[in-house]
Amino acid sequence: MGQEFIIKSQSLEDKVNQLLPSQGGFQAGVDLSASTTIIPIVDLTESAEGSNIREDLQTAMSHDSITAFSVNNATNTVILNTTGYFRVFGIANIVSGGSANMNLFDGATAKNIFLLGSAGLINYDFTVFLAAGDSLRATATSTVSLVGNTRQIADISGNLVNP
Repeated sequence: MGQEFIIKSQSLEDKVNQLLPSQGGFQAGVDLSASTTIIPIVDLTESAEGSNIREDLQTAMSHDSITAFSVNNATNTVILNTTGYFRVFGIANIVSGGSANMNLFDGATAKNIFLLGSAGLINYDFTVFLAAGDSLRATATSTVSLVGNTRQIADISGNLVNP
């Protein structure tokens, strides 16, 4: 049988008041207590949040969750125009004298997020957020092959999207 004892600690009481404001904090005559009895704890956080899959597995790619793209000798090709958070990854191959870029466009202003201007084979992998009216566009000259995939990882509210 476990023992019960009272804990007198202002810092612990302050932390409980901060973490559990709905409990109204400590009232007169109420103390923190502890027990030497072992009580198992079951973490239901993922299920309570609506996700039953680990976050690292949630970002996995599947046949239905990725969208391929290829840009060559084209200007301002729209890759994405759906709201949310997206992983963008692939390879840019510049043979000679070419250039490539990807930009976020809000309908009026483009902001470059990926620029290439020298020969070589470059891997890229980044995450973008698209609000309503935004798009991710790519431009590549004739000597550049810009290929890749996109994968939505969360909706506009930050809710994870399973593969």
